[in-house]
Amino acid sequence: MKNQPNILFHDHSDNVIDESWDFRKANTKEYTHCFHAYPAMMIPQVARRILDKYGTNAKTLFDPYCGTGTSLVEANLKGINAVGTDLNPLARLIAITKTTKIDIQVLDLFLHDFINYFFSVSFQSENTRSIIIPEVKNIDFWFSKSVQQKLGTLKAYIDKINNTSIKNFFKVAFSETVRDVSFQKQREFKLVRRKDFDSMTEPDVYGIMITKLSRNKQGLMDFDKSCRNEYTTSIHAFNTVEGIPENILPKNSVDIVLTSPPYGDSRTTVAYGQYSRLSSEWLGYINANQVDNKLMGGKKTTRVECFRSDILNDTISKINKEDNSRVKDVISFYEDYEMSIKNVASTIKKGGLACYVVGNRTVKGVKIPTDKITSELFKENNFSHIETIIRNIPNKRMPLKNSPTNEIGKTASTMKNEYIVICQKN
Repeated sequence: MKNQPNILFHDHSDNVIDESWDFRKANTKEYTHCFHAYPAMMIPQVARRILDKYGTNAKTLFDPYCGTGTSLVEANLKGINAVGTDLNPLARLIAITKTTKIDIQVLDLFLHDFINYFFSVSFQSENTRSIIIPEVKNIDFWFSKSVQQKLGTLKAYIDKINNTSIKNFFKVAFSETVRDVSFQKQREFKLVRRKDFDSMTEPDVYGIMITKLSRNKQGLMDFDKSCRNEYTTSIHAFNTVEGIPENILPKNSVDIVLTSPPYGDSRTTVAYGQYSRLSSEWLGYINANQVDNKLMGGKKTTRVECFRSDILNDTISKINKEDNSRVKDVISFYEDYEMSIKNVASTIKKGGLACYVVGNRTVKGVKIPTDKITSELFKENNFSHIETIIRNIPNKRMPLKNSPTNEIGKTASTMKNEYIVICQKN
């Protein structure tokens, strides 16, 4: 960040919820943010306001858990170079597509050809078409035979597109179409079959795809018009827990980190891999059902030593008294989280900022103050805590209920607030 070491922000944190950060009536689907639904997305208005306040002179932004690229898009809109990484290949596809400009005239040629093709296909018998259906686990459980044929026809068309950016644009619309026409419960993040599948109206697969393409085209046009400055964006698959490649992000090179990390391990919180599995398998991503195991906390640890956060150690002790088995999930996640923060911190310039939008989940009746834990872990890496902003979550895609005790029938409301933790490198 230009002259950033001379810019000092002062700590004025408190525990008051700032409702000006709620953005209850905001359009969260502006620009390419409209492209694809995804669990627990940071809304663009939050990222935008953080950048307005703390990223005025930023040249490079890094999002270590970029998901579908909300912070990357917002950086691009301000002409800030952006680097993101995520281990979910579907999330990376969406993020890449949302941050890639496409010549609209070229896109229109493909869209026109696509519509003509499927107008003719719709009058053909399904039995006269030779369609290769990809390997999708339990495909008949999740899709009707007719839908399988139509999705196969869509996939065959997309596979023949020789322009990578255009192909990705079609893939993103296809991915969302796959989810919409399946027997999967639409408002469920875990892979759950809807109970009324046998009474479902046969979905208009081609019409749904065309509608999504049209919507995404408008979002892309708005994005293109609003990106007035030059920028670069790169999206990768490296794991910040294991390390950050210096050829991609050298140490002390990042002006601002803006991110929303997972709330906990995917198995017990938001199941990103399960949410993505059907689309990923249709798109041919290998081992799509293993994504959640690769994310933070995906593998249980045997760790016994203390963390570099007194608050975290105290919290783990409380959970351990309630359930000495369940506590291992918590330890596994925060072991990865601690290492990830250490690696992320090393990429930030002196005077640079780490902005983490986190949630405080509850395990076995014990609330985990991830906001304070995040602040402590950054302090251990030579950062100062600037402020923590508390906002309500009126419109974030989150499950309404969870099972904090893992006992059948016992549910509780999930978190209703987010904490925007701002730390600055000394």
